[in-house]
Amino acid sequence: MKPLSEGARVFGAAWLLAAALLSQACGDTAVVEPAAPEPSAQAVATLEAVADAEDILARLQAIPGLTILDEQPSPLPGTRFFRMQFELPANHTRPLGERFQLRVNLLHRSVEAPVVLASSGYGIIDAPVETEPTALLGANQLMLEHRFFGTSRPDSNDWRLLDIRQAASDYHRVIQAFKPLYGARWLTTGGSKGGMAAVYHRYFYPDDVDATVPYVTPNSHGLDDARYAFFLDHVVGTADCRAKLQAFQQDVLQRRDELRPFVEALATTWETGFETIGGADRALEFAAVETSFYFWQYAGELYCSYIPAPGALAEETFFFLDGITGIAFTYGDVELDFYAAYYYQSATELGWTRFPTRHLRGLLRYPGEDEPRAYLSFPVRERFDHGLMLRVEHWVRSRGERMLFVYGENDPWSASAFSVRERNDAFRFYVPGGNHRANIGQLPEPERTFAVERLRAWMGVSSPEAPALAVERAAKAAAPELMWPRFRL
Repeated sequence: MKPLSEGARVFGAAWLLAAALLSQACGDTAVVEPAAPEPSAQAVATLEAVADAEDILARLQAIPGLTILDEQPSPLPGTRFFRMQFELPANHTRPLGERFQLRVNLLHRSVEAPVVLASSGYGIIDAPVETEPTALLGANQLMLEHRFFGTSRPDSNDWRLLDIRQAASDYHRVIQAFKPLYGARWLTTGGSKGGMAAVYHRYFYPDDVDATVPYVTPNSHGLDDARYAFFLDHVVGTADCRAKLQAFQQDVLQRRDELRPFVEALATTWETGFETIGGADRALEFAAVETSFYFWQYAGELYCSYIPAPGALAEETFFFLDGITGIAFTYGDVELDFYAAYYYQSATELGWTRFPTRHLRGLLRYPGEDEPRAYLSFPVRERFDHGLMLRVEHWVRSRGERMLFVYGENDPWSASAFSVRERNDAFRFYVPGGNHRANIGQLPEPERTFAVERLRAWMGVSSPEAPALAVERAAKAAAPELMWPRFRL
């Protein structure tokens, strides 16, 4: 089995260790591909010819463009797990040009069951795990790697081919290829950036699937979205906790000469560097500025009492800073190379946050420089599209049907939550006190039961289980995190 990236695995271990120690002492809807035909009649006939085959492997092998890499053991009863790759055009407007292989994993139950198409929005989760909707629905699951992550990138490495329309067309091609085999209803889902990718796919191809469940999915306005700063300064948590975080940030920057050697030591410990970000001093400053964002994204009020007071031992101060921000992985060269596609997308289409810095005036050496291009080792020549996310947002609010958004009340990304209209059979829920790991199972009643019932109705699934029992079963079966394990998004 292909492992997660080294940084992604280490990130999880580092954060769990830090948390444990701290607890003791996270529009254009009618776009048509000009030459991207639907599966041919011959391809459909081929699938039908093997439709009665006993082994699902034979049916999968009949899908044009699909390569079965291997089958791995699945610990989930009644499922089979296949690792695959699917050939796609690098540019969907020129389908006869360059091609590349997109990584796809299948968790198969039955050709009669519905299908959940999921993505982290980053690299592929290369293991037989279920998302929450998959477990709730007893569905099959296709997990996609996002283009330009992992091995799913064209040989040309032409960054102009990385945009939300191209990625949405990847979804479209995969769905159309698998629908002759899986004829039941389809749902797309994902957490954070994966949820964003699911929304963008519905924007360009609204009729491809029957429903979409995005988790903790933001929609930023531009490269300096002030809603995040306002949320962190005035909305989330208690005034006392916010004040303690601000005092901590000030203390870090006032003691940067004392704390910078700890950053430099991380380069040796984790075999990385800070050249891309511009050196250890910039990494330290960016970490200090972003501390409040990450604190509410993954930690929360429970940890307010553990924020070191100004003047605490340098080791204690830096341990908290690193435990919250994951300096070697959020700002280190190795992980920045792996996540370059995210920063490129942020710089050209997805947008960026504004971090509150009024209380840090006079302490910053690099004011205004914490923006997506600072995290890339190459220049971005494309201009940011200021209207794109606004068009997507307008479509979701006015025309998005059968969509169910779940947010965490304390998650800073919820400051840019999508709006929906119930008359479109679309809904938005907030987990009280929840963070960036919010899910349906954490919703209070009656929202939780309502969400499960809408999900089942959309997907044509009836179950003898009560919604509460279904959620409990799904929580035990589903992957603990729908998002790719990383700090940024």
